[in-house]
Amino acid sequence: MTDSGRAWPWWRLALTGLSALALALSAYLSWHYLTGEQVAGCGGGSPCDQVLNSRWSSVGGVLPVSALASGTYLALLLASLFIGPATAVEVRRLAWQAMLVLVGAAAGSAVWFTIVQKWIVGAFCPYCMVTHVTGVLLAILVIWRAPGSLKSEIGNPKSERIPRSKIRFSDFRFRIWSLAGVGLAGILAVSQAAFTPPAAFRGGDSREQLPALDPRAVPLVGSPEASYVVTLLFDYECPHCQKLYFMLDEAVRRYNGKLAFAVCPAPLNTHCNPYVSHDVDEFKDSCELARIGLAVWKADRKAFPEFDRWMFSFDSGDHWQPRSADAARAKAVELVGEAKFDSAMADSWGARYLQTSTRIYGATVRDGKGGVPRLVFGSRWVIPQPNDADELLSILQKSLGLPKP
Repeated sequence: MTDSGRAWPWWRLALTGLSALALALSAYLSWHYLTGEQVAGCGGGSPCDQVLNSRWSSVGGVLPVSALASGTYLALLLASLFIGPATAVEVRRLAWQAMLVLVGAAAGSAVWFTIVQKWIVGAFCPYCMVTHVTGVLLAILVIWRAPGSLKSEIGNPKSERIPRSKIRFSDFRFRIWSLAGVGLAGILAVSQAAFTPPAAFRGGDSREQLPALDPRAVPLVGSPEASYVVTLLFDYECPHCQKLYFMLDEAVRRYNGKLAFAVCPAPLNTHCNPYVSHDVDEFKDSCELARIGLAVWKADRKAFPEFDRWMFSFDSGDHWQPRSADAARAKAVELVGEAKFDSAMADSWGARYLQTSTRIYGATVRDGKGGVPRLVFGSRWVIPQPNDADELLSILQKSLGLPKP
């Protein structure tokens, strides 16, 4: 029996299996998005966590893109069940047309979200990438098999005799169907770019008593006399922290000095933060960078703002990269002098303050979800992702309860 005459040739088994795999992964991510639970292997602040909790993980902050993917792969799986020789020709033709549109959408979306992860978020989600690769493989398989699948029915005495004019799978026609799917992916990309979801994406109230901070005795952005002191938990290797950092001064200015941010390093590394579930390479130097930053503040408080700005700035290109521990140490020595820096590094204050910061971090972790930057005011906390100072002020007021300036 020829390959085309078998009900389940290898390529059809592959098509159905890949569709089922992509559906399972998409449904898994959708379920976690809707329930708010942590995805396995995606600890707080990890690249996977950054992607899944970015504004690009949904459309308008309402509909998760993983749910759209689930619907796409479910439809693809169902269509793959109606392309066998036992199915009527007209039904097979409709099933192939549907699959061409669906794989076009899957492949187009795979390209779009890979671009988002690489050049916008700056991190990759393994679950997402496996799904994207699966979508591309499905597109290749369907586009390869579609043109000849119904053409093979002509002249087959066991099949229905249909005129060639009714076979719509010429090279031109099936490319049009695939391009229609790519167009759907383009609509999704435009929708995501046009309808920005709310800036704050996670928050809550701490059930534990948070350590009190003396604004006159800790690193601060703003005045220690400010009426409202918001605790900022951050990591020197966190890209979202880098973006938020350059909004702080404008927020302080808008509040006319009544707002300040207590700067609390909360490294996403188990070596100094016991509330982090596991380590990832992206934060391997976080503990050392936090110690260096605190040593600069201890050695010379006036030098600390310059050190902070340098840590979150970049010298060239359009994509920020964290400073290495060696570079940070060299900059610290340049700013405060080697003797003062070494003395500050040996002072126990840095270790105690780091413990306080991580305790605040641990007290505001809900359902195992970590991540920074994290803003804390009173018992309320939020992990923001603002695009500008206006959105940051909105978060402070709506999520943390600060009055308007």
